[in-house]
Amino acid sequence: MEEQNCNCKRSKLISSAVLAIGLTLGGFFPGYFYYHAKRDANTVTVKGLAEMDVKADLAIWEIKYVVTGNNVIEAQKEVDFQADIIENFLLKNGIAAEEINLGRLETTDLMANPYRTNDGNVRFILNRTIVVKSENVDTIADVLNKSGELVSKGIIFSQDYGFPVSYLFTRLNEIKPQMLADATDNARQAAKEFAKNSGSKVGAIKHASQGVFSILPGEQTMSASESQQINKKVRVVSTVEYWLR
Repeated sequence: MEEQNCNCKRSKLISSAVLAIGLTLGGFFPGYFYYHAKRDANTVTVKGLAEMDVKADLAIWEIKYVVTGNNVIEAQKEVDFQADIIENFLLKNGIAAEEINLGRLETTDLMANPYRTNDGNVRFILNRTIVVKSENVDTIADVLNKSGELVSKGIIFSQDYGFPVSYLFTRLNEIKPQMLADATDNARQAAKEFAKNSGSKVGAIKHASQGVFSILPGEQTMSASESQQINKKVRVVSTVEYWLR
């Protein structure tokens, strides 16, 4: 009997000890995670802007012209003759021969179109594109302004000629590191201003996203097109999250 009472007391002591440990741990872990949750929330997220003025380093000029006629062989001879006129014009104005590429010839037979509406005066339409690809963007811009001379020599540009030159900036990878550094510095300045107002100090970066690089026209108007302007502006907005302490 006495032994049973001892065993009973021992079981109660063990149960009480387990319960006490459980209550202690039950109070510790919520407090621990609450502490870390508060600590992890002690951050600020800001955006940093960086911009850089750049100049196009590649120009692509597509010279599309058209010849019409009823004799396809004669029309093709005229296409070749006009190609020589255009090439000589380009060479005379400082464009190198290796920068000039003759595109394929496209021929349309209007009589082959069952829905034709022409009156039969012209049967064949021949189109050709001469592509000029040059790193001398200023020369291309200058020659483009003189291209009216070709019209006076009988060259008829295609109806979809539009703005024929695309000015491209191809060295984006060269300026990315500097722009990202500038964007991060701009973001840190914004974070410092926030920390100053909240009585904190800016710590290390917790997370950063570089954002998308955008190439914009140098002169930004309602109708501005980036590819039509030699001078451009590159912009990136980075999102940075800093620890506050």
